Amino acid sequence: MLANYLIGLREGLEAALVVGILVAYLVKTGRRDALGQLWLGVGLAVGVCVAFGAALTFGPRSLAPGVQEKITGTLSIAAVGLVTWMIFWMARTARHLKANLHHRLDDAVAAGRGAVLLIALLAVGREGLETAVFLWATAATAGSTAAPLLGAALGLVSAVALGWAIYRGALTLNLRAFFAWTGIFLIAVAAGVLAYGVHELQEAGVLPGLTHLAFDVSAPIPPTSWYGTLLKGVFSFSPATTWLALSAWLAYTSVTLTVFVRTVWFAGSPPAANSAGVAAAATAAGPGPAAGIARESASAAS
Repeated sequence: MLANYLIGLREGLEAALVVGILVAYLVKTGRRDALGQLWLGVGLAVGVCVAFGAALTFGPRSLAPGVQEKITGTLSIAAVGLVTWMIFWMARTARHLKANLHHRLDDAVAAGRGAVLLIALLAVGREGLETAVFLWATAATAGSTAAPLLGAALGLVSAVALGWAIYRGALTLNLRAFFAWTGIFLIAVAAGVLAYGVHELQEAGVLPGLTHLAFDVSAPIPPTSWYGTLLKGVFSFSPATTWLALSAWLAYTSVTLTVFVRTVWFAGSPPAANSAGVAAAATAAGPGPAAGIARESASAAS
């Protein structure tokens, strides 16, 4: 539940910031007549993502056991690829996100209201579909649907509340630090999902080595214990792990974490609050919603 809450919070906040930037820009430039199409695009994106998540959750249940493991394992590995791309994409493009969205929105307004709807649909839909796949993968590793879905829902609700507070200028958040630290957490979660996907493919007979265990700590960490359930729910930890699953976990964690830390911490200034830059951006933007969005854009770029 904790893992899904943080995933929902992080990805929901990304989507909320995108919507906030688009809304603030339309309001600031006197294009309020396009807000209806913008919100319609956001609503359609949410509907598509919910339907996609439901199809992922309930679709494989009607399949034969062997096929179900193959699909679950393949989608879990695909989810790891998606979330890894998403983490690095945000690390690279956060400082240019606002300018890029403004440019695309200017073109969309010039092209017509339908283009504004499409911009919102694609911007929010991309975040939502990636999130749906990864949330499904983490819920599958936990072995239940109620608690992970509840955690994701709470995370999304929290993200909407934070996004609204940021838009109104009532809250300042160092986005670079937020996405840096949650990125590390997501890498740890994704590594567990990758190991789970490998194990599922071993169960289906696609990959070898199902009976070759690297360790079995089922005695000190029973799967039914509260701490065993917590480890499985957050990091997809399995007390009985095969050598192939462990190798995949170690390879992914060592390479991805090293590259991410070097990208975020050593490619530029550390992800600490750049108070002068944030204050200058907020002062230039003036009071109100534009100031809230300017503060967050400045903190992401600093």
